[in-house]
Amino acid sequence: MNDPIRQLAQSEAAAHGRGGTRTEFGPLVAAHHGPGLPLNSAWHDGSAPLTEADLRAFEVFSAAHDTPATLHLLAPSVNDALPLLTARGYALTYVLHAFTHDLRDLPPAPTLDVRRSDDPDGWAALSARGFGPGSEAVMRVVAHLPGTGLYQAHVDRQHAGTAALSLTAGVAALLGTSTLPGRRGLGAQTALLAARLHAAHAQGAEIASVFATPGSDSGRNIRRAGFGLTTLRLTFTRTG
Repeated sequence: MNDPIRQLAQSEAAAHGRGGTRTEFGPLVAAHHGPGLPLNSAWHDGSAPLTEADLRAFEVFSAAHDTPATLHLLAPSVNDALPLLTARGYALTYVLHAFTHDLRDLPPAPTLDVRRSDDPDGWAALSARGFGPGSEAVMRVVAHLPGTGLYQAHVDRQHAGTAALSLTAGVAALLGTSTLPGRRGLGAQTALLAARLHAAHAQGAEIASVFATPGSDSGRNIRRAGFGLTTLRLTFTRTG
């Protein structure tokens, strides 16, 4: 596992569970934030191979919270873990592209109006309008995560998009990016990316990271902002 990927795995695991119930099982960091939330999962920190004891303990944790045992790994950790995951009834359920950006090379500052928000619940409501029905509960959790900066983009003095930023161990995680219906194609996402990259650099981060669905418009915007595809995030859920 090369340094950017190791740094990304460690920072995601270290940040996982802030504001919720957090427990470690070997290289797995498990979190629970409330019933039915997709944040209820575990991150593999890339530091060591998974063991059966780690997985069994994580499965007990998941069962205690009445949630499926779901874990995220970056691609270099998957080959070693796959035989054990398969034997314990896990299946691949989701794949995201993991992008990183060296913060010594910044894009131009945004030309749109991007502001910090100090209203987490208002930010969550706007963000959910972009993500769609059923997303407000998880966006409310994201908005209240400790150490998370919230941003809103405006076009013609109207709300256009939302985004969040969280710094851990030198890595700036860009998350919660959504564009409001009817405001797409106006540059809000590009402006929010640039604003957070500049903010992360000012706060001393070394690299920025963001996840996106393969082939999505978000992925194309991320590449245009100077991010490079670093690895894959693979999500496994126990089905057996």
